[in-house]
Amino acid sequence: MAGAAAAVGVVGLPPLQREGRAAPLPPRELIRRRSFPNLVLTTHEGEQVRFYDDLIKDKFVTLNMMYSTCKATCPLTTANLVQVQKLLADRVGRDLFMYSITLDPKQDTPEVLNAYAKTFGVGAGWKFLTGNPDDIEQLRRRLGFRWANQEMDKNKDFHTGNLRYGNEPLMLWGAVPGLAEPTWVSECILFADWPQNRQKDRERIAEAKSRKASGAGRTGPVVHDHEHH
Repeated sequence: MAGAAAAVGVVGLPPLQREGRAAPLPPRELIRRRSFPNLVLTTHEGEQVRFYDDLIKDKFVTLNMMYSTCKATCPLTTANLVQVQKLLADRVGRDLFMYSITLDPKQDTPEVLNAYAKTFGVGAGWKFLTGNPDDIEQLRRRLGFRWANQEMDKNKDFHTGNLRYGNEPLMLWGAVPGLAEPTWVSECILFADWPQNRQKDRERIAEAKSRKASGAGRTGPVVHDHEHH
């Protein structure tokens, strides 16, 4: 009888125990616990959000890190991603969401980030995020925006310019250089798209590529995986 009762289970109870150990967690939950802490952040529009609950859960997203006073990679990457946003058109803000997280939360208040977004002509569906410095550092490391070299990793001027993208419910995640050619960045993002949308958006990207001058090369490798590195 005890075994039958345990097999039924009750909502709200701890995980089933097998020989004194908890049942293995589903892969999606393992990824969430490892990579997506549910920290409180503030958007460039002054809205408080939970990182996992409000921004990641059940969503198709892109993620990158930047800071407003950066004079090298950040402005170039932001300008490049504006072109990506235009290529993806009405998808952004509807079922694809873009997030840029500051590496300098003390300087980058919501007001500063709002001005930064306006300077670059960022459209709807793209949020710039700030928060507690310790929380931002935790996010940076958990999302994989770090260098193996500790000296480089401590210097935000050497921060990685990669763009992470993924579909949380499908557990498809990858990365692409943020300065790669916009049509290629868009193609990489669509690798993680909902299957029913892929063909239509690939046709749109193909049209954009056909209009572009020939000879545009790709920059850097792309990584596809089911989890963050």
